[in-house]
Amino acid sequence: MMAGYHAAGRADEPAVFDLFFRHNPEGVDLVVCAGLEPVLESLEGLSFTRDEIDYLASLDRFDPAFLEWLAELEFTGDVWAIPEGEIVFGDEPLVRVEGPLAQAQLVETLLINRIAYSSLIASNALQVTRAARGKPVLEFGARRAHGPDGAITATRAAMIGGCASTSNVEAARRFGLPLSGTQAHSWVMAWESEAEAFRAYARVFPEDCILLLDTYDTLHVGLPHALEVADELAADGHELGGVRLDSGDLDSLSREVRARLDAAGHTQARIVVSGDLDAPRIEDLERADAPIDAYGVGTALVTARQDPAFSGVYKLAEVDGNPVLKVSSTPEKATNPGRKQVWRGADGDVIGLADEGLEGREMLELAMRDGRRTRPARSVAEAAERCRESVTRVGEHPGQPRRTERLQALRDRLTDELAVPTSPST
Repeated sequence: MMAGYHAAGRADEPAVFDLFFRHNPEGVDLVVCAGLEPVLESLEGLSFTRDEIDYLASLDRFDPAFLEWLAELEFTGDVWAIPEGEIVFGDEPLVRVEGPLAQAQLVETLLINRIAYSSLIASNALQVTRAARGKPVLEFGARRAHGPDGAITATRAAMIGGCASTSNVEAARRFGLPLSGTQAHSWVMAWESEAEAFRAYARVFPEDCILLLDTYDTLHVGLPHALEVADELAADGHELGGVRLDSGDLDSLSREVRARLDAAGHTQARIVVSGDLDAPRIEDLERADAPIDAYGVGTALVTARQDPAFSGVYKLAEVDGNPVLKVSSTPEKATNPGRKQVWRGADGDVIGLADEGLEGREMLELAMRDGRRTRPARSVAEAAERCRESVTRVGEHPGQPRRTERLQALRDRLTDELAVPTSPST
């Protein structure tokens, strides 16, 4: 498409594209906008290397003049975006890209990939953390994520959505995140006895020792050994950090473990549970008032197993000053034309044309001008705090945003103009 725009002399025509989603993922009540900062970082560094140009030339499909033009390309557009962490709703622009037509077209896949996946995982994390009713959720999903970059992206998004910490050390290093983790079954199996494995671990981590109980038998083997080590730690002036349950009936097991820890005087020891958890299972445990202090969630969180695809799309809204839209026999696939803004007020969100100046908070902020950020990069912690605040502010938000009369009238007019004429019946 870029080669076609270039050949037609249209590559530099001003254009406006919108990134939005059509409906919530299955099982997600609130969608969290995420992924913007990685997008801005990628756009600032966007260019084609000589090796990449040489590869394109080897395909023998592109005019040499186009390839030379491509070799000099940098992103020079403007980006308006809803900040990371905000709760967002279907049909409203999350990102608005304004720039030369060919450039704005080029970044489509980048934006959908970064924004849609991050928003999916952040929204899934919010669903899980809300199910936990304020108890910490530990993100344990790196080994189940879709590749190394998927693991980094998923961890970042999960923290925005409300997770308290991560086991992903590289993501923690990059983004300044709190780390958490415990021993694995392999640690216990590597020693001649479970008791020896627990003692060895406690010697290395006496201040925050969490012992995994279910390698052999949770109640009859693992817990007695953990209590022995807890007594030994106490004799040395330390306290057992906690225990982890990774299988079985977590409700009944947590009750028995809690009772025996308390009876032995280790009331401070936390109970962390894991093992293929998701929001519905956590909701069941919380409704049962199980004595659980934290949840470790991995696979279901980072793969969004209940609905692993986010309905993010990127559509042209204006070209060379003229509003355009996509029409469809499926009503939900028709788009909104023109340069738009979203206003959030007490009675919900309103989508209108950017120059309407409505009451309420303007959600789309200028994040990039002429290909350069307009502000310093925001941290994951800032986005996570924004998410917490946004959930509170949204409250009883009606959900689906409304279109202004001007936007609806423009949409209707363009739809009528694009209508395919039909032959009169005979």
